[in-house]
Amino acid sequence: MAFDYKKEYKEFYLPKDTPSIVTVPKMNFIAVRGSGDPNEEDGQYKQAIGLLYGIAFTIKMSKKGNRKIEGFFDFVVPPLEGFWWQEGLNGIDYSHKENFKWISVIRLPDFVTRQDFDWAVNEATQKKKADFSKVEFFTYDEGLCVQCMHIGSYDLEPATVDLMHEFIKNKGYETDITDMRMHHEIYLSDARKTAPEKLRTVIRHPIKTKE
Repeated sequence: MAFDYKKEYKEFYLPKDTPSIVTVPKMNFIAVRGSGDPNEEDGQYKQAIGLLYGIAFTIKMSKKGNRKIEGFFDFVVPPLEGFWWQEGLNGIDYSHKENFKWISVIRLPDFVTRQDFDWAVNEATQKKKADFSKVEFFTYDEGLCVQCMHIGSYDLEPATVDLMHEFIKNKGYETDITDMRMHHEIYLSDARKTAPEKLRTVIRHPIKTKE
C-alpha cells in the first residue's frame, strides 16, 4: 500500500471547515516560482504545474529504473500546493489576479535528498525532452498557523479567511504574513473535474501572539 501523506498527516491536509491552530514542521518541496493570473491559458502557472508533476512522478517511478534512492518507499504523490502574495499588500486581492506572485509546490518525501532531487531533474529533462531549469528544491519551515478547509470557489475564499482572522483574534493571535511567511493553499480537488461549489482547499495563514 502506497504511503498517502493526506491520510497519514490529516492534521495538515484534512482540517475541518472551521478554523484551527496548527504547528507545521519544516518540509521539503519541489517548487516553481512565477507570477500572473493562474487562470491564464498556457500561462506560467499551468506550465509550472506540469514541471512539478514531471519531477514528482520521476521520483515516484525511480523504483522501476536504475536509480536506487536510499530509504525509498512507495508513495501517493502529495497534493499541489501554493504560496501566494501581491507586492505591497498584506493579504490577497482576488480582483487583481494578474498581480499574483506565487511559489507552486509539491511536497517531497523525507527520504529525497538534494542529490536525489538533482538526479530527478536531469532524468526528467532527458526523458521528457523538456526544460526543467525553473524547478528548485525548496525548504519551508511554516511554524505556527491558522488553517481551515474552504469548500467552494477560489473566488469565495475571502469569507473563509475572514473567519480565520476572527478566530485568531479571539484566541489572542494576529496574522504574521511577511516576505518569508505567506498565504498558503493546498488543493485537494482537481479543478478540471470538480464543480466550483465542491472544490476543497486548505487555506493556511502564519500567525503570532499579539504584541
